Amino acid sequence: MLRQRVLTALLLAPLVILLILLLPTSVFACLLAAAFLAAIWEWTRLAGVKSRPARGALLGVALLVFIALWALRTSTWLWPALIVAGTVWWLLVCVWLRHFAFAAAPTPENRNLKLLAGAFVVFPAWVAGVEIHGSPSYGHVWTFLAMLLVWAADTGAYFAGSYFGKGKRKLAPQISPGKTWTGVYGAFATSAAVAAVAGWLLGVHDLRLLGLIVVTIVTVASSIVGDLLESLMKRHANVKDSGALFPGHGGLLDRLDSVFAALPVFALGKLLLGL
Repeated sequence: MLRQRVLTALLLAPLVILLILLLPTSVFACLLAAAFLAAIWEWTRLAGVKSRPARGALLGVALLVFIALWALRTSTWLWPALIVAGTVWWLLVCVWLRHFAFAAAPTPENRNLKLLAGAFVVFPAWVAGVEIHGSPSYGHVWTFLAMLLVWAADTGAYFAGSYFGKGKRKLAPQISPGKTWTGVYGAFATSAAVAAVAGWLLGVHDLRLLGLIVVTIVTVASSIVGDLLESLMKRHANVKDSGALFPGHGGLLDRLDSVFAALPVFALGKLLLGL
């Protein structure tokens, strides 16, 4: 399994990096929407929508929302409001995770609640990703950094948890038994080191560099919450992976769960720091 994960990552990572760094923001926005639409398809299944035509109709609605958001990108309040809403959403998710049995029953009401939750997961993240990418100063590089922080955190958490976390205190045993607090600390340390080096290379110094490291830690904490929410959804749906698109990695939602949570928080922190 580890070998499959590594090989898949080695094949996909260079392509993703090139797309982030080389594409104009308009094309990047389209590709990001396409990836998010694929993740929405998997989310509808986890939410309890069994009918393929119904899932296709929901996908059509999501596409219209992406188009409308792009058309309204010049609004002075809508996109910032969605980024703030996306950040607040992940704070509310922490409450949901504490009450992990909430909405577990396969009822129409819980299905609709999870579909609504999916909207708060996906659309603020898309707006945040496009907003960062379109920034006038190194927007493509900042987008790559946001992704790199999530990847570094995932790697740091894996190795810290594997080598130092065995038998240690679990993070959320009822939701994701494999995660430990040792892994969390490893994620924080790895991503903070990446942020410090990247920030310095981007000309961020003094207190703003310290602020970037703080934003990074909050972003990574949010990405862990995003990962746990998807794990909760899979437990409610009684499935191991959201899909089987990537060998060793599961579905697209399995790869994007942390990104969905990280992007709005990173975008808001970058905005507050004036970067």
